[in-house]
Amino acid sequence: MLTRLPYTLLWILALPLVLLRLLWRARRQPAYLRHVGERFGRYRVRAPLAVIWVHAVSVGETRAAEPLVRALLARWPEHSVLLTHMTPTGRDTAHALFKDEARVLRAYLPYDLGCFAHAFLRHFRPLFGVIMETELWPNLLAACRRRRIPVMLANARLSERSARRYARVPALTALTMKALSAIGAQTAADAARLTQLGARRVTVTGNIKFDITPPPELLALGQTLRARIGARPVVLAASTREGEEALLIDAFARHAPPDALLLLVPRHPQRFDEVAARVRARQLALQRRSEDAAVAAATRVLLGDSMGEMFAYYAAADVALIGGSWLPFGGQNLIEACAVGTPVVVGPHTFNFQAVAEDAVRAGAALRAEDAEAGMRAAIALLADDEGRTRLVRAGRAFATTHQGATARSVAILAQLQPAAAAAG
Repeated sequence: MLTRLPYTLLWILALPLVLLRLLWRARRQPAYLRHVGERFGRYRVRAPLAVIWVHAVSVGETRAAEPLVRALLARWPEHSVLLTHMTPTGRDTAHALFKDEARVLRAYLPYDLGCFAHAFLRHFRPLFGVIMETELWPNLLAACRRRRIPVMLANARLSERSARRYARVPALTALTMKALSAIGAQTAADAARLTQLGARRVTVTGNIKFDITPPPELLALGQTLRARIGARPVVLAASTREGEEALLIDAFARHAPPDALLLLVPRHPQRFDEVAARVRARQLALQRRSEDAAVAAATRVLLGDSMGEMFAYYAAADVALIGGSWLPFGGQNLIEACAVGTPVVVGPHTFNFQAVAEDAVRAGAALRAEDAEAGMRAAIALLADDEGRTRLVRAGRAFATTHQGATARSVAILAQLQPAAAAAG
């Protein structure tokens, strides 16, 4: 308790600022003002069945959690799964993925103060919990430990940069790590960094994202989008981050042949209008996916202003540039593109997916470029290189297939925790 006291006091002092930030973010995303009570441990939704709790902070973690959630539903058919998030886009993604599954509930995780954490746990009484990737909340985990609710950190990844940040508060970090009942790390390097910070019971399970199956309906939508585009070559800029669109748009305008189309999909929906304005300022003819119309021959940029359709965008493209890797954001997931069979080009900044990116490049499943200009040139060169694209497609699909199995290994660990949870209950 004393180790967590300074952290708790900081949370108490920061809470007014956190609320102001919530209001500020709501200016661009009004959804931040919905379900506000849940962020303080007040919930209206009730689970009709015993609960397994899975926390996925935002969009990427929610998509990564999909195969695990489906495996949990199959393994424990008498339970419901509560998916918690911190962002509206994460919650919306969960709705899109599981809208036809009555046993999947959605809510916000409360802010990390003990009173809110205990209210959350009292309300839902989860049998056990799963936290995706690296979202660690000291007071919440302490409350789980006090109530004897086992919690697993699944699909865990920890970059060297993040490890250095956690190491600045060694006592709190070690205490938090030890509150976890199990950890499934993506790679041996992740496992070593977690262990060095005080984690115990760490197993290398692999990356659950390899177990994601492209939904047939999204692949069919990709074919529909492609039919609307026609025979033109398509370069996809997938999950781009702030500042990257300008670099990629300018490089496309300089190097792309006149008939090529840039399919531009920003990662965050609140930036759709901003990116559209940038395209128009560059005087490139623009259409938006939300218009749901055939793409005119004069259109140079198609803005992917939709949620939950990334598989469709990959299926519609000839080559994909992976966002987040052109400026130092750490990169986005390239596994989905490989699974669909879309040739991949990544930039220099892939520290969030370091092992996956390096393995993909070594396997010939992806190309790496030194900057956005070089990346766009590589993508455009691939448009005219049928043999090169075919090699990348085959290597990418093989890469995605051979790394599967993390979901089954994670469920096996959770099955070992479940009897202890039942005994505690």
